[in-house]
Amino acid sequence: MKRTANARWNGGLVNGNGVMRLGSGAYEGKYSFGSRFEEAPGTNPEELIAAAHAGCFSMALSAALGKEGHDPESVETTAVVHLEKVGAGFAITRIGLKTRGAIPGISEDEFLRFAEDAKVNCPVSQALKAVPVELDAALVGE
Repeated sequence: MKRTANARWNGGLVNGNGVMRLGSGAYEGKYSFGSRFEEAPGTNPEELIAAAHAGCFSMALSAALGKEGHDPESVETTAVVHLEKVGAGFAITRIGLKTRGAIPGISEDEFLRFAEDAKVNCPVSQALKAVPVELDAALVGE
């Protein structure tokens, strides 16, 4: 499998702008210096990394739970990618994953074990190994 996306940037860093597109056509978003480093409208690479990580983690956790007979009603994850000034530039310094699962018949400890495994082993986590990932996982419902 291969997945693609592309980006086009027009102009200089501060006054320029661009568009990022998924190869599937499912998403296209404008981005700029303001949407990345300030609070201007638009998206940014870190937001797309957060979406990818949240989606991958939720699927991996659901798959692992289901494989062991714990069919999830839902797994909802929010990822927060921290972009910070480091030296003369910027770096992604950490990622926070907050997940809540509605999983009938499982203990909190079991759920946490599955969540920790998904944090380490989902493909996006594997690709982002250089960045520390913090996990906040809990069951909801029942």
